[in-house]
Amino acid sequence: MDKLAQYFRALSEEVRLRIIMLLTHGELCVCDIMEILDEPQSKVSRHLSYLKNSGLITSKRVGVWMHYALSGQRDETLDAQIDFMRERISQLPGFIDDVAKMEVLKEQKRCEGPKTRPGRPKGGTSPANESSDETTRTLRK
Repeated sequence: MDKLAQYFRALSEEVRLRIIMLLTHGELCVCDIMEILDEPQSKVSRHLSYLKNSGLITSKRVGVWMHYALSGQRDETLDAQIDFMRERISQLPGFIDDVAKMEVLKEQKRCEGPKTRPGRPKGGTSPANESSDETTRTLRK
């Protein structure tokens, strides 16, 4: 009973409910969730953490991005609730807008870009280190 109450507490906040509804359509990157919800990273991360701690979602790192999905470790009652939400709540205007934004972002494949952070080439050297390495090589000659 405590776990069920925890699930419903997690779903009682609008941002978390919107996130869950988005994740019923599959895995999403945190940057896409931020864009769809038009919320700052700190707020989205706080709600994602709450959902993860409640056992509703899981996360994995893909390159430099964090991707989130509905947990596969749900009980029958929660599965029935999520099915109901997907069937009924997803038809409300706000959720329809979220899904439309999500579809546009998925087509753009923004999170499937480089697997290293911008400005950091693979191998861990930065442009500043490369010039200092070049200077060191010149001095040694």
